[in-house]
Amino acid sequence: MQNTIQLTIICVFVAFFITLLFAPIVFKFVKRLKANQPILNYVKSHQSKSGTPTMGGLMFLFGVLATFLMFANYEYVKYSLICLCCFVGFGLVGFLDDYIKIKYNHNEGLKPYQKVIGQVGVAVIVSVFCYLDTNIGGEIVIPFTNNVINIGWWIIPFCIFVFIAISNSVNLTDGLDGLASGVSVSYLTNFAIIIGIVLSAFMFNGENLIIINEYKNLLLLIGSVIGALLAFISLNFYPAKIFMGDVGSLSIGGLIAGLVAVTKFYLLMPILGVMFVVSAVSVIIQVLYYKLTHKRVFLMAPLHHHFELKGCYETKIVVIYILITIITGLTCIALYL
Repeated sequence: MQNTIQLTIICVFVAFFITLLFAPIVFKFVKRLKANQPILNYVKSHQSKSGTPTMGGLMFLFGVLATFLMFANYEYVKYSLICLCCFVGFGLVGFLDDYIKIKYNHNEGLKPYQKVIGQVGVAVIVSVFCYLDTNIGGEIVIPFTNNVINIGWWIIPFCIFVFIAISNSVNLTDGLDGLASGVSVSYLTNFAIIIGIVLSAFMFNGENLIIINEYKNLLLLIGSVIGALLAFISLNFYPAKIFMGDVGSLSIGGLIAGLVAVTKFYLLMPILGVMFVVSAVSVIIQVLYYKLTHKRVFLMAPLHHHFELKGCYETKIVVIYILITIITGLTCIALYL
């Protein structure tokens, strides 16, 4: 276990530096593509950000792939490859969305149904795989216990829903400099620690060796993502030199959903990722309430824009979101310990 922890930390540092090495290449690519982020007209405080390069998520996509493929144990890489497919698959949907925004110079991108079709396509493949895998099946882990519930083939539609919910929640959280990336790093760090605790228990109890080695590889993958995102944050924190774009936010969402699916931690994600949930729920409340009453609950949704319009500084909102994610994660870790 100690070797796995050390190797995971090495992955963090290697991914950090590889991503920074990829950064100039991505900057050159988006400059040639004239990939500047169109800003929504009704977000007045963000008009100064108009022209900031986007599609920065490409740099941590490359950083993660290069690092993980360098350190992975290829004998037990099935679950990690599934997560990487989610990472790249959702990233491809995001890339198409960003490309259309840039080509036609507006902030709409793919039609909602087109984006959902792409997301569902990847989610269906992963969901069926998880159901057919003998070590995953239709099981859902009950957080903070040793218990699971088995919902059989219903896990397939449930898993598809989880993929759509998580990927769009991360996408909605990507609205301020460093927000989505900062919350994602906090979430993934907490998730990695919990996976480490579970892995230690598996080893102590003599769990299936295949599962143990698959989980070790998952830790290396998570470490690679954390390192790559930390490198991106150095360029994205206020004032951002580059935005991650949908290619970044959807790829992170896809990866998080993939990790949830292969580890069966469906019910833990809304707790650890509480700020992702807040972003999504605030939009749902706003839309439903407006359709019913033609009035708004928030000045603007997602919630972070409401706080902005209330006069709260952007960096303060980002720090609060990250701190809440860290505190929630530490509470979950304490309960698992």
